Amino acid sequence: MSNSPEAMTLDMSSASRGGWTQHDTQWVLSLFGTAVGAGILFLPINIGIGGFWPLLIMALLAFPMTFLAHRGLARFVLSSKQDNADFTDVVEEHFGAGAGRLISLLYFFSIYPILLIYGVGLTNTVDSFIVNQLGMESIPRIALSGVLVAFMVGLMLGGEKLLMRAFSALVYPLVAILLFLSLYLIPNWQMPAVSAPEMAELSSTLWLSVPVIVFSFSHAAAISSFANVQRRHYKSEAVSKSEKILKYTSLMLILFVLLFVFSCIFSLTPEQMAQAKDANVSVLSFLANVYDNPYIALLGPFVAFVAITSSFLGHFLGARESFNGLVTKQTKLGNATADKIGVAVMFITIWICAVINPSILGMMEAISGPIIAMILFVMPTIAIYKVPSLNKYKGRLSTYFVLIVGLLAVSALLFNW
Repeated sequence: MSNSPEAMTLDMSSASRGGWTQHDTQWVLSLFGTAVGAGILFLPINIGIGGFWPLLIMALLAFPMTFLAHRGLARFVLSSKQDNADFTDVVEEHFGAGAGRLISLLYFFSIYPILLIYGVGLTNTVDSFIVNQLGMESIPRIALSGVLVAFMVGLMLGGEKLLMRAFSALVYPLVAILLFLSLYLIPNWQMPAVSAPEMAELSSTLWLSVPVIVFSFSHAAAISSFANVQRRHYKSEAVSKSEKILKYTSLMLILFVLLFVFSCIFSLTPEQMAQAKDANVSVLSFLANVYDNPYIALLGPFVAFVAITSSFLGHFLGARESFNGLVTKQTKLGNATADKIGVAVMFITIWICAVINPSILGMMEAISGPIIAMILFVMPTIAIYKVPSLNKYKGRLSTYFVLIVGLLAVSALLFNW
């Protein structure tokens, strides 16, 4: 959902490099748009089930988790001696070709399960709208999911560049409507009961929430291209300017998402959140079902549909390119053949997953969040102790914090399996 790096690269005089520029503002908005997707539509459900204390702790930790992790990944990409090195190039430079292939595989599996999540989420969003808002009977799931997945894959095959430009523009009305709904729900707020937390239950809730929080705030997919643009644009100041842009992006993201999360949680009870989780729908679809309000009934499913669809398209493009690279490097197949195989395999598996209808939050907790954490939290921390140019960050409290959060997210994967 981010704007193209080329559009970000604006000519500017060296005298203006020290201050804030339009280039910086555009990248804040682009990274913000990358992060605001379907993940935040399920975050209130995961956090809300646990009650007040997990919500409070999440609010306090969200900014350092988001900013420090993405800053570390940007530093890692910028540590390369090559001018235009992407993420995989940097991994191969610092860890060797074997590790490069492994990380490329890991990168694919950090994206692919998200497509499965979105296939399920989109099918459930449309089905919920048909039943609850239109008052019609459910369309057979195998037919509904097949049509929806085929429609999205067909859009991808019809012209990716034009499509992605169109969907990147959707982030702005999407954000506006989400902000409107966040404020519109305020009269319905009911402050949750606050009691002394059971430490065992609190610890378990927070532990299993970490992968979902990582998933919801992640804009890691854009960091490699972002860092490369800053390297070309700011030269020797690339690291400091990148960190400044990421700081403002994280602040904007956290304030916006926390308002949305608080508004949803205060408008529903923990029991209702549990019902939403069991129904396997986004919080906006559930709000549309429980509130007899025309704005929420129409805007909620619309926002969920747009957020899930646009995120699906962006991630499908990344998974497609990653799959093609893996196959062509490991086999003698050409790119066109690998692409056809990849599109067919992903279409079939996404369709099957949408029919089976596994738990969306369960998949975030068990697969996507932990794998993203390996790339976003754990690997850049390991690089600090291996890459000479990053050694200066050893022993810092922020380094240990990022590593601990990453290990917690990865350990949730092992727990769920």
